[in-house]
Order: sequence, then structure tokens, then C-alpha cells
Amino acid sequence: MGTSFTLGVIGVGNMGSALVRGVVGGGVIPPEQVIVSDPAPGRARRLAEELGVQTAESNGELAGAGEHVLLAVKPWDVAPVLQEIAPHLSEDQVVISIAAGVTLGAMKEALGKARPHLVRVMPNTPALVRTGMFAVSAPGVPEEKVRGVLDLLGAAGRTVVLEEKHMDAATGLSGSGPAFVFVIIEALADGGVAAGLPRAAALEMAAQTVLGAAKMVLETGRHPGELKDAVTTPGGTTIAGLRALEEAGLRGALIEAVTAAAERSRELSRG
Repeated sequence: MGTSFTLGVIGVGNMGSALVRGVVGGGVIPPEQVIVSDPAPGRARRLAEELGVQTAESNGELAGAGEHVLLAVKPWDVAPVLQEIAPHLSEDQVVISIAAGVTLGAMKEALGKARPHLVRVMPNTPALVRTGMFAVSAPGVPEEKVRGVLDLLGAAGRTVVLEEKHMDAATGLSGSGPAFVFVIIEALADGGVAAGLPRAAALEMAAQTVLGAAKMVLETGRHPGELKDAVTTPGGTTIAGLRALEEAGLRGALIEAVTAAAERSRELSRG
């Protein structure tokens, strides 16, 4: 293939296709500069028809053409895919993995003598609606290369650069966190129903309340405790609810959920 592509994506399931839609829909990369492949050829073809991106006949063809090569495959498929594409990679290319628990060391081992720049990313599912959180680890990668990766991921959410030793904690917080928040939303809606609201209205109100509160934290830069205090009048409804949360141990339960998920990520990385 004579053409050079800005982004090649191997695996266009939920997360891979979300990132492609983000960079194309956000105008970060024109669709003709994105090339995709997938074990299910029909999946890549459908994305190409929808967005105008290109498709590759093989992973090797894609790897030989892409400036950035994104691996959006299952963790157990990372090593075989890297071994497959290693002969096609150059030292100037950037290989990005979004597979949970796959370390940079494991990626280097799978690549053998190939030495592209390696970046490890922990995404989360809100990337599907372009509000994702991406933890990025790229030790030794030139700054301009890292900036290019952050621009790509930023089309589908926010990014934070971390040392690799923090990636398991990032998995426990932002990777697993959406599931914890879904439980909170469901519980808030149940509380609304218990208080007499119709189910559909309660769910919409709960979800929008969580969305709005999160947006206030991000956009005001104020501490959550300060924002909480601004809602809490002496002897009012909010302090009564907060007391119930403290008695039920909500804080401790959430802290334990994040640390348990982080520890499980460490176990998987070691395994």
C-alpha cells in the first residue's frame, strides 16, 4: 500500500469504533486518513460505509501504513496481533493499546526486535458518547508524539497522563467507575420511585442530576465538598439525606469498590 494513513485501528468493536467516530466526527482527522481492520470483515466495512474511512485487507497492511496504530482488541489478543504486525512497523510509528492489564513490558516482549513508540491507554465506556476518560502512559515517547495521541483521544473525552505504575488505580477508578455510577443512578431513581415519582421521570432526573453535578465539578474547578456545602442549608432536606448516606456508609463503600477493582487489575497484570 503506497498511501500513508494518520490513524490505523485494529479492532472496531464498541471502543474502537467510538474512537474512530470521535476523531472523524470531531474533525481531528479526515476520514480518508483513517484505516481500519477487524476480525469480522463486515464490521470494518460497515464503519467504512458510515464514515468514509478506509479498510485494510490485513493487520499487516494497516500497520505498514498508519502513523498511529491503535490496538482496540481483547487483552489476550494483543500479543498475537503485535507479533503479526511487528515486521511492518518502523521506529517512528506509535502503537497505542487500550487493552486492560497489558503492560508496556508485555507489549515490548511481543514485538521482538521491532521498536515503535509504545503508549498504554485505559479508556472507559463513556467514550461511546464522547465523554470518556483516558489515562495515558507513554514513558520515553517524544513529547510531540504524546501530544498527537492526546489529540486523538481527546476527540472522545478527557485525557490524563500518568506513570505506568498508576494504570491499575486508573482502571479501578475511571475504567470500572462508570459501573459504580450506574448503580448510583439506579439507586437514586429507585429512591425517587419510593418517594412517589413515576419510574421514567425518576430515572431521567437521576441521570441528569449526576451529569449536572459532574459538569459543575469539572467546569467550576471547585472542590466537591464546597459544592456540596452550597446546597446544604441548616436543618434542611439535603443535610437529612447526607446524614442517611453517612449512616449507610456510602463513602466507604465507594472507596472500597475502587480499591478492589484496582487490586484486581494488578492481579490481571501480573497474570
